[in-house]
Amino acid sequence: MNAKAIRYHRYGPPEVMALESIEEPALAPGQVRVSLRAAGVAPVDTKLRAGLLQGRMELPLPKVPGRDGAGVIAASAAEGFHVGQAVCVIADMLGQGTYAETIVLPAERVVAQPDTLSVRQAAALLQPGASAWIPVVRTAQVQSGMKVLVHAGSGAVGSLMVRLAAHLGAEVWATCSSANKDDVLALGAAGVIAYDKEDFSALRGFDVVFDLVGGDTHDRSYPVLKPGGQLVWLVAAPIRERGEEFKVRVVRSMIDDDPQCLREVAMLAQQGVMVPTVGQCFPLAEAARAHALLESGKTARGRIVLDIG
Repeated sequence: MNAKAIRYHRYGPPEVMALESIEEPALAPGQVRVSLRAAGVAPVDTKLRAGLLQGRMELPLPKVPGRDGAGVIAASAAEGFHVGQAVCVIADMLGQGTYAETIVLPAERVVAQPDTLSVRQAAALLQPGASAWIPVVRTAQVQSGMKVLVHAGSGAVGSLMVRLAAHLGAEVWATCSSANKDDVLALGAAGVIAYDKEDFSALRGFDVVFDLVGGDTHDRSYPVLKPGGQLVWLVAAPIRERGEEFKVRVVRSMIDDDPQCLREVAMLAQQGVMVPTVGQCFPLAEAARAHALLESGKTARGRIVLDIG
């Protein structure tokens, strides 16, 4: 059987993507086939499509983009899942992705959809959720009484970091644009610095800073930390490491698709802790428009989602 999917056959601008008919892959033992209803659009999707990560990874072309998705089990050759079950999925970065009507993937890349989430929220859960959970829980080991600052607190990952760190009992501050200040306060932040009107570098005495931006934002974060504090960064703009100068620990949090992490994220979503923020939504056929919007830098709140069916 054939299914519709967005694909690109070469690296380039958003327009290299097109809606095509592809053959559904066969189901192997330990795998499930999911009929997708929505897919999240992540910054890494645009970087891969543009060829910006060629030095680090070589994609098999043609490529169906997309890491996150939500849908229902259409067929199962794995234990623990049944036909008709609502699920969230996270595709391998180098495999075929979620901008498609259907996907086949190993069962460890699938979790039951929390019934607290809409389909669109479920499609924006696992990749941002893992990117928030690993730095907060594993890397920084945030706990009650800590004071933490989250840069880009209104984004897909930053908003989940704010929610999670507040849930763990930390005093959470965040940076975002003035337009999103009230939204971030509603996530549980004790304070918000609007970077277009205020200077966060005047803050002092923080245990942890989570840097999702890099560049100048990273450089100005060092004085915010108290001696012995942690500056935790993810993939971002180039940084200048100054940990020894400020007597703080600078550590890159390495994000992976660890099944235990995915289960923890889903459980926290079920509890109402990690609730994804959904930004603008587009039909699957308009994936190029979604990529263009993301690359324009004009979306700063939540995750863009593609509606599939």
